Amino acid sequence: MQNHRFSDALWVPSPHFDERPTDEICLIVIHAISLPPEILNPLPVMAFFQGTLNHQMDPYFEALKDVRVSAHLVIGRNGDVYQAVEFDKRAWHAGQSEFEGRARCNDFSIGIELIGPEEGPFTDAQYEALKVVCSDLCAAYAIDPNHIVGHRDIAPGRKIDPGADFDYGRIRPIS
Repeated sequence: MQNHRFSDALWVPSPHFDERPTDEICLIVIHAISLPPEILNPLPVMAFFQGTLNHQMDPYFEALKDVRVSAHLVIGRNGDVYQAVEFDKRAWHAGQSEFEGRARCNDFSIGIELIGPEEGPFTDAQYEALKVVCSDLCAAYAIDPNHIVGHRDIAPGRKIDPGADFDYGRIRPIS
C-alpha cells in the first residue's frame, strides 16, 4: 500500500469522489455488482464508475444515465483488483446508510465491490483477493476486523448485497 492505493490494483480512476470530512477510516463495506445483471464482467462496472458507460449498449443502462457512484476497489471473478478512488478520499458507494448509530458511512468507510450477483455466490479467487485486501486495509488504517460488513448491514431493507450467505470468516483478519 502506497499513497492510499493498493499496490496490486490496476488504477482506473473515477471522478465520482470528494474529500472526506475527517481523516477517520474505520469501516470496510462489501458490495456486489454486475452490469447488466448476471453479466460478470468488470469492464462495464469500471466504465460506470468513470462516468463513461455507453447507455445505448443495453436497455438496463438507461436507468443509470444520471447516477454518479464509485467504490474504492472492484474485485473481478478471477481475483483481479481494480482501484477507482484512493482510500483517503470519499467514494460514493454506500448511499443512505448507518453503522453503529453513525449515518453517512461514505464519510468513514472504504467500499469494495465484488463482481457478481447481489447475493453471490462469489469465487474462491475473489475471497482470496478480498482477504489480502482486508488484511492490508485493517493493518494500514487500524480497522477493527469486525468492522468489515456488507452493504445490507448498513442499509437494511434497501440493499441485499453481498447476500446473507457471504462468508466473512474467509476474509476477516484474525485480531
